[in-house]
Amino acid sequence: MQRIRIKQAEKFIEEGQFVLDVGCHQGEVFDQLNFKKIRGFGIDPVLDETISKPNYTLLPGKFPEDFNVRKEFDAVTLLAVLEHVPENELIEYPQTLSRFLKEGGLVIVTVPSKIVDIVLFILKSLRLIDGMDLGNHQDFPRKKIIESFTRQGYSLVVRKKFELGLNNLFVFRKN
Repeated sequence: MQRIRIKQAEKFIEEGQFVLDVGCHQGEVFDQLNFKKIRGFGIDPVLDETISKPNYTLLPGKFPEDFNVRKEFDAVTLLAVLEHVPENELIEYPQTLSRFLKEGGLVIVTVPSKIVDIVLFILKSLRLIDGMDLGNHQDFPRKKIIESFTRQGYSLVVRKKFELGLNNLFVFRKN
């Protein structure tokens, strides 16, 4: 599923861009899009230490409080991240991201559809999956993502479902 999410984001990341990947895990976005020669930073609370590669650096910690890099990015990816953010913090994300995003830059978001929580619960009950951060999935109307970003001056570029409707893609441009 992760590769499919990255494939959706790939369409909006241009060659050589400077990217911030929030919830980067082990740098899969940078590795999968290596052919585009993207560079940048990632941050994830599951990392124990900083990982430095020729084209990217991954930092341990939570975004935004532990992210001290003061640069402007062409794109920010939040792939399967916002469903873990408490709804009251979600409202602040667009403003927070604007501090790190160039004018005209993109925020690329994937969020599972509500039905996915039911599927994951069943799979976990059957012990077919383990170790996922399922307890922190927030149940909120997906339109709140659009409302939060457009209220903060972003324009919605793309809104679509993929993976048989199990996932949503939102792409916003900083105006």
